[in-house]
Amino acid sequence: MTFNLTDSLVNQLLSALENQEKEFLVNAQSGELVEKTEGVTGDDEKLYELPEWDSADGFKLREDFVSNLNSPVAHENLQEVLHSGRGVFKNFRNVIRDYPEVEKKWHIYRNKKMLEYINRWYNNLREVWGLEKLDYVSESDDSLIHDDFSFTAYNSENDKKELLLEVNATFKERNQNLPDELMQAIYDMWLRQFSAADATGQTGFVCRSFSNDFAGCLTVSQVSDRQEKVMILTSLFVPASFRGLGIGAELISMCLSELKKLGKTWLIMPKSFIPEFLEPLLLRTGFKQIDSGYAVELQ
Repeated sequence: MTFNLTDSLVNQLLSALENQEKEFLVNAQSGELVEKTEGVTGDDEKLYELPEWDSADGFKLREDFVSNLNSPVAHENLQEVLHSGRGVFKNFRNVIRDYPEVEKKWHIYRNKKMLEYINRWYNNLREVWGLEKLDYVSESDDSLIHDDFSFTAYNSENDKKELLLEVNATFKERNQNLPDELMQAIYDMWLRQFSAADATGQTGFVCRSFSNDFAGCLTVSQVSDRQEKVMILTSLFVPASFRGLGIGAELISMCLSELKKLGKTWLIMPKSFIPEFLEPLLLRTGFKQIDSGYAVELQ
């Protein structure tokens, strides 16, 4: 029996992996965790063992975070905690609370790394089940994302030049296995469509870090003058250095909210514009797969 990696289950897994007092199993039928006891054990049919995660893994996760931390005082104090020899996890939690910005970065780092770990485990199961691999993308935490990034409405005059530079770099990175001639042709085809949409007006959002680094974009336009309420995605890109933070999910969420306010009825996302890691998110947020990609009803 298979199970889906839902947001609810992922949240349970994140808590269970760092619970050193109890062991848990995934109940494939309910999609929930159950406590592992003498009479309840894994069978790889209905009850699945969780990926192995012990205190050494938790320590290594914290050690790696601190070693790359660029806050000298916090770095020194957290290093001292890690080498104190006892009560490390509790003391780490207490000390990092004195540095709110560092604590925020720690939660982002921890969730990203543990989600990657859970995703590898889940994809190993999917391989056994004979299913294709999927990349889990969690629902974004609006308050956290907006504390660390700014989201502004797309403005062609101000944003187009930078957007095209970033999209070109991201496009090449995503299609680096293609011959140069073919890759350039595909990019030129997208650029022609994007420029045509831009000439007639399109809406969307651009995300930047507070140091003004480009961190993502999403734009949409009308399908045609005859279909004013049906919108189509014209770009969706997040640079590699900003992936895994929920930016793509937040761009989609903001876009859907805005289109509903404008009275639009449908949004179509061509498959060629959608990176594979976002596909599970689209299905969970109401999109349905169609021949050309994905579509969601907005009313």
